Amino acid sequence: MYITCFVIPVPKGRLDAYKEWARASADILKQFGCIEVVEALGDQIPLGKETDFRRAVKAEEDELIVLAWKIWRDKESLEEGEARLHESGLLDSLGEPPFDAKRLIVGCFDPFFSSGRA
Repeated sequence: MYITCFVIPVPKGRLDAYKEWARASADILKQFGCIEVVEALGDQIPLGKETDFRRAVKAEEDELIVLAWKIWRDKESLEEGEARLHESGLLDSLGEPPFDAKRLIVGCFDPFFSSGRA
């Protein structure tokens, strides 16, 4: 298993558009080897003393925080799938994402422990 994670500031007024964009992009990602996509809307996002999710993405007053992760079979599957995805242009066909992509945080993670999943 290999995981890509995202922290995304989404304007409240664009939440429905974001949900549609997320569903469509998940369908496309699955065509290129992604085995699971989870999109979660922040419910309890406490302010930290030094940093927190909102400050990390410079969220504005009218923005919500979305945490998303995509699970791939392994790192090679992600790299191969993303290469084919970018060549295809399918993700670009969805148009501009309904959030400021310059402020999202992305990272790839190689799990060393997992509990509760087959």
